[in-house]
Amino acid sequence: MEMWVATQNKGKISEFSLLLQRDFPEFVLHSILELPNYSAPPENGKTYQDNARIKARSMKVLKPGCWVFGEDSGLEVKGLGNLPGIHSARYAGDRASDSENVAKLLKMMQLRQVADRSAQFMCTIVGYSPEGQEHVVSAEFKGQIAKAPVGQLGFGYDPVFVSEGESKTLAELGPGFKLQNSHRTQAFLKFISFITNR
Repeated sequence: MEMWVATQNKGKISEFSLLLQRDFPEFVLHSILELPNYSAPPENGKTYQDNARIKARSMKVLKPGCWVFGEDSGLEVKGLGNLPGIHSARYAGDRASDSENVAKLLKMMQLRQVADRSAQFMCTIVGYSPEGQEHVVSAEFKGQIAKAPVGQLGFGYDPVFVSEGESKTLAELGPGFKLQNSHRTQAFLKFISFITNR
């Protein structure tokens, strides 16, 4: 069964693909990277669900009759009033790299003298069935922010996120740990389980 995801993020595509290969091999995942003329709509929603829906709807138009979904996720730091939140991917600017976003996060925490370093990753997936019915799932992944980036095995804010019960960052623990535990994994498995009624 074909499934299309509205993201250009290769890290996310890899995570979704690995989950399907491991648990749901009957699905074949495709992404907008396979559509050279795709023009991504502006992510101007006020919530993760808004942005995930914007992405999913753009894919639904291009791939009617297939399962399609959009995903939006972000990092919320309690001591920063839950910032960067929905702005996580563009925290240091529209074209900011992962390392620039991480650097800004740590700088803002230092400037505001944040004592409470607790944080959570949030993920919302909005999907559409081949008949056009909408399905929404969400998940969270709690932890805290390290004082400096450590590790080379992740993307985004993985080098500074230490999940509950762990002493190493996600970028140290690697993709195997993240694939078992992350917010994106939890949300995606909820979504696929709904589709397959497992």
